[in-house]
Amino acid sequence: MAKELRGVLTALPTPFTPDDEIDPGLLRKVVDRNIDAGVDAVVVGGGTGEYTSLTTAERRHIFEIVVEHTAGRVPVVAHTGSLTTREAVELSRAAEATGADALMLITPYYEPLTELEINRYVETVAGSVELPIMLYNNPGVTGVNLGAEGIARFGREIDNVQYVKDSSHDWEQALRLIHHHSGDIKLIMGWDSFSFSALTEGAAGVMAGAANVVPNEIVSVVRAIRNGEMDRARTEWLRLYPAIDAMMAVPFTQAVKAGLRLQGIPIGSPRAPLADLAPEAEANLKAALDALNAN
Repeated sequence: MAKELRGVLTALPTPFTPDDEIDPGLLRKVVDRNIDAGVDAVVVGGGTGEYTSLTTAERRHIFEIVVEHTAGRVPVVAHTGSLTTREAVELSRAAEATGADALMLITPYYEPLTELEINRYVETVAGSVELPIMLYNNPGVTGVNLGAEGIARFGREIDNVQYVKDSSHDWEQALRLIHHHSGDIKLIMGWDSFSFSALTEGAAGVMAGAANVVPNEIVSVVRAIRNGEMDRARTEWLRLYPAIDAMMAVPFTQAVKAGLRLQGIPIGSPRAPLADLAPEAEANLKAALDALNAN
């Protein structure tokens, strides 16, 4: 039986050694940090995980590391979206064979796809596996917004398309997905600063890269909402928000790695051509985290 995805899903980063190789030990440490804090699932190989800079072999390798180390403690979502249908199918089958609990699927980018091409891509990949599929709608990357009705249609017409991570930054679209299409597909909010609002409106969960840096705080807010303790949830969110805002105000993947480093977990730099945060940006992030930790 498929495990339900809800609550806090952490978008894991990919740690690199000084020689620019994947660091399995640090990846396991980040997984443990999240699970120990009480997150509900982990997501491997997504945008925060720098999948565009990884080879296909490296993507398969991190699936294996995370699934094996998680050992069933929480569900593992493997991101298998690719530029070609063939590669997405191969990665999806590999993730399923490895033991992932669900797949996340971004649509191909660079070449703007037609509706027909997107439909064929999703149908083919979803049909190649039995695992639940989470669509990854990120128009800032792909150049195409799937739209609330388009997303819902995939959920209605393809049995294993059950979730969508919406990173469109379109609050009205999120509301339509929650209030008009929750019977077709479940929304996982993919914009960290919308987490509180989305959950109070009825989203199934949030996918937060920031949860790597402040996992206990995000989990506490989400549990308070889940338990109906809205005053506590709001108080804790107001305390937490400046730290999340500081991460969202700068290049996000770099902010997650800098935030972990500032919290005592040096997981390396992003893979070139991405660079570490500028010193001023890291200083601002440090000030926000220091303020959070002082409260």
